Amino acid sequence: MNSTAVWIILIIAGYLLGSIPMSYLVARAARGIDLRKQGTGQVGGGNLWRMTSRKFGLSVGIYDFLKGMLMVWIAHTQGLDAGQQLIVGLAVMVGHNWPVFLRFHGGRGIATLCGIAVMLPILNPNEVSPWPTVIGASTVILVTAIFRTSPISVLLGAAFLPLTSWPFGSSVPVIMAFLAIFVIVVVKRLTAQPLPEGITISKRRLYMNRLLYDRDIADRGAWLHRKHAGKKEKAP
Repeated sequence: MNSTAVWIILIIAGYLLGSIPMSYLVARAARGIDLRKQGTGQVGGGNLWRMTSRKFGLSVGIYDFLKGMLMVWIAHTQGLDAGQQLIVGLAVMVGHNWPVFLRFHGGRGIATLCGIAVMLPILNPNEVSPWPTVIGASTVILVTAIFRTSPISVLLGAAFLPLTSWPFGSSVPVIMAFLAIFVIVVVKRLTAQPLPEGITISKRRLYMNRLLYDRDIADRGAWLHRKHAGKKEKAP
């Protein structure tokens, strides 16, 4: 089997692996709740943490981190170059954000992105510098510590991956793949679930809130306790 066929198979496999909604499954099994109708409405480790427990949220967060690493590693073992490995990782992230098994309603894929960004320079030290990952991670930690909010810091951290890859000698395919990942982060924020009932806001403000705060309104407390569409489930 030629490398192109292997690459396509791994892209499909990565998407399907990413589509397994582990946060949703754990929330259903452990508390009998639907994360799509609780908290932020996101099917990810962060919302699972808030709606169930730190133990469940951390465990699923580690799983999401490792699945990104795993697919990049598999791509590397098949002789694919760094750019192709990154595309396979990107497929995992797309699956996480738009899972086919959950009607394309997923999380944000940030833990998966972290796993990809960590593994890539480890496997490809001659092609990919670790500094974009270090700079991106440091930005997230520093901005979160200063402003006590993670959405803006995550956006900046994702932006620094393509911006700093070129100065540190990454190949064009790697830079473009990191840019595609940043675009995915932005698109996922801007195309979140429909605006909840009772919230009236201009489209300009709506999209600005989604981009900067990863929610429809600036007030985080009000957003977490808003009324979700459909019947709200209660944890037992």
